Amino acid sequence: MIVTTVVSLKGGVGKTSMVLGLAGAAQASGRKALVVDLDPQANASLVLGADRADFTSNDVLADGRSGVLIDAIQPSSWGPGVDVVPAELALEHRNGDGPGIETALARSMEGLSGYDIVLIDSPPTLGALAVAALAAGQRALIVVEPTLFALVGAEKMLDAIKVVRRNYNKRLKIAGIVVNKVRHTTEHQFRREELDTAYPELVWAPAVPDRAIAYQAQGAFLPVQAWRTPSAVELTDIFADFLERLLKPLRGSASDREA
Repeated sequence: MIVTTVVSLKGGVGKTSMVLGLAGAAQASGRKALVVDLDPQANASLVLGADRADFTSNDVLADGRSGVLIDAIQPSSWGPGVDVVPAELALEHRNGDGPGIETALARSMEGLSGYDIVLIDSPPTLGALAVAALAAGQRALIVVEPTLFALVGAEKMLDAIKVVRRNYNKRLKIAGIVVNKVRHTTEHQFRREELDTAYPELVWAPAVPDRAIAYQAQGAFLPVQAWRTPSAVELTDIFADFLERLLKPLRGSASDREA
C-alpha cells in the first residue's frame, strides 16, 4: 500500500484535481484507492459525494487514537474502488493545535490495509495540517502551475519535506513535481523549462494540460475517466501513467529523495 501526500504551496494549482485524477485512474485499473481529505475546503469530499459526513478527518485528528481513521472511511459516490475519509471546514482550527498534531494522522492510520494507494489531499499551506499530511505519507507529490511563483514554491516545498522527514517521518520520499494546468503560451513554456532546468530528475513529463473536461467532470461528481472525449482520454492516459509511477519503486538520485 503506497501512501502518497499530494502537496502545493498555493491554492488554485489543481492539487485536488490531481488527487481525484489519480483516484479515478486506480478505479479504472481495477485497484482500490482511499482519498484522505485533509484540506478544510473539502473539495475532494464534495466531488466524491461525502461532504455531509458525521465522522470526518477533523474528528480523526481530535480523537488521536491509533487506527481511528479506519472508522471514518466511507464509500464514495464513484462506486467500488474509491473510498474517502471526508474533510470539513472545522479542520482549519487544527492548524492552531499544539504539539502532537504533526503525528496524529500517521498514528490514526496504523493498521490500515486493503488499498493499493492512499492519496492524502493536503491544504495548500505549510501549516500544521500540511505537516501532518506529510508525516503520514511515504511519498510526496508536489503540484505546481507554470507561473512566476512555481520555482520558488517548489523550492520551499522541497525544503519543508526535508524538515518533515528529519523531524517526523524518516520514510518520506519525494515522488516528483507535476506541472499542472499548462496552456500553450510563451510564459508557461518558459516556466516549465525553468523547472526542468532546476529539477531535471524530479519534474514529471508530460505536463498536465489545462482542460475544461476536468472541471466538467468535477461538476458532475464523476471521475474524468468516465468521459471518452479526446481531451478526457488525454487526461485519463496521463493520470494512468502517473499512477503507475507512484506504485513502482522510486528511482533517481538518492540526494533528491532522501535527507
